[in-house]
Amino acid sequence: MNAQPTTPIDPGPVVDGRRLRSEASRLRIVEAMIALVSEGHVLPSAEAVATRAGVGLRTVFRLFEDMDGVYRGMQAVMTGMLGGLLDGPIEAADWRAALDILIDRRAEAFEILLPLQVAADGQRQRSQALREGRLRLVRSQREMLASILPSTVQADPDLVNALDLALSFEAWRRLRTDQGADIPAAARIMRRTARALLVGVA
Repeated sequence: MNAQPTTPIDPGPVVDGRRLRSEASRLRIVEAMIALVSEGHVLPSAEAVATRAGVGLRTVFRLFEDMDGVYRGMQAVMTGMLGGLLDGPIEAADWRAALDILIDRRAEAFEILLPLQVAADGQRQRSQALREGRLRLVRSQREMLASILPSTVQADPDLVNALDLALSFEAWRRLRTDQGADIPAAARIMRRTARALLVGVA
């Protein structure tokens, strides 16, 4: 009797253990960078990041060509963390209520971003990744604001620009770091400024 041909068993996708370990190490390095900056280390060195991540210095530069690569990874993680706060859909009874929700969300997101953006200031001119990240943040904030404003407001470019400025991260930073406002006060001032700008708008 002839043996029947057997069908090879599909082993399924082969998991590359080295790739998974590399991805895990990359994430630890990025999270270490975020943790150090959040704790007040404005310009953590590659050595400090490696130590915090529990990896060797050579591993940092094997997985990231330079510190700009670490910054890009950091921005990707922060975008994932804050995406819903900065550009998530807003459901509200009207545009004014939506604006209040937007301000509350920005207050929460900006407070998380504050130490990271302060640290980034010292490196932005030397880091394309940080410059690009800032431009994306500015652009996404403006687009989100414009999406909830009525056509009567959007038809007034000066008013849109004034609102964009009043509700920006830069305004939050000045309120918190230069004017000494606590978090509730800073959010309240932002809301009051927006309402003052919108007086008389239907």
